[in-house]
Amino acid sequence: MAAERVHRTVHETEVAAPAGMVYGMIADAVQWPLYFPPNVHVERLAFDGVQERLRMWATANGQVKSWTSRRVLDAAARRIEFRQEIPAAPLSAMTGTWIVESLGADRSKLTLLHDFSVEGDRAQDVEWVERATDTNSRAELANLAQLGGRWGKLDELVMSFEDRVDVDAPPELVYAFLERAEQWPELLPHVSRLELTEPDELPGVQVMAMDTLTADGSAHTTESVRVCFPAAGRIVYKQTRTPALMSAHTGVWTVTGGAYGSTVTSQHGVVLREEAVTQVLGPSADLAAARRYVRQALGRNSTATMTYAKQHAESALAS
Repeated sequence: MAAERVHRTVHETEVAAPAGMVYGMIADAVQWPLYFPPNVHVERLAFDGVQERLRMWATANGQVKSWTSRRVLDAAARRIEFRQEIPAAPLSAMTGTWIVESLGADRSKLTLLHDFSVEGDRAQDVEWVERATDTNSRAELANLAQLGGRWGKLDELVMSFEDRVDVDAPPELVYAFLERAEQWPELLPHVSRLELTEPDELPGVQVMAMDTLTADGSAHTTESVRVCFPAAGRIVYKQTRTPALMSAHTGVWTVTGGAYGSTVTSQHGVVLREEAVTQVLGPSADLAAARRYVRQALGRNSTATMTYAKQHAESALAS
């Protein structure tokens, strides 16, 4: 059998933002699904301020992959080293380093290094990993450079909010409604089509394509990856195809409670696409108008879903 060889990739970009801000975005891995297109969800399993353990879900070459990583953060040197503890196939090992260098008060250089091996050093597997690493790294650095270049407006571009509904039924009935999304076109008036697949190799992962109707009657097609945590009563998701006004959209459904009642919460994280604001909302619209529009549109649809989940669960309990 051929020996496993270490392969290295190097990706670099310059960011029109201070080095400290760029390092902060790299260090805050839980927010990566908002910042980096390939990242679906990041769970922080442990963190002591320097060493960190993460469970990550991301797309690679059109597939959903998941792995566990350990990171060592050096804020003074603006350097983060990582190692995949449980690599996703076909990898046998993956390590790397994020390096942020200051090029001045408002400019930085960001370098991303990957060293990897695949089992048996099979040529087709090496090519697959190189292609996935190159595609994802380019997307991550390009998006971070774009966001970083607007660092003075990040507070306007990035938004988060939540809505909640109380339910007179136990949480497992509410959770079941949210998890079985393939039934939504029959149960939710604002969902006209939904296709759902569940990869056999990743339990709890759902890949969705959905058509929804807004209050003005217009239709939007979105594609999402969801990760379900039944024991925690939680479903997280990332839209991999978003409406024009958003460059990123993540969310969490959470159901808590007991035998006599529960609360269902919908949380949203959004990065607005500034260049689309006037195209979508008209020539006089600004980011404040876009924030109001997105808050109302997403809140309306998620509250409608939670209200129907409430009705469904309460009816099931009464029957």
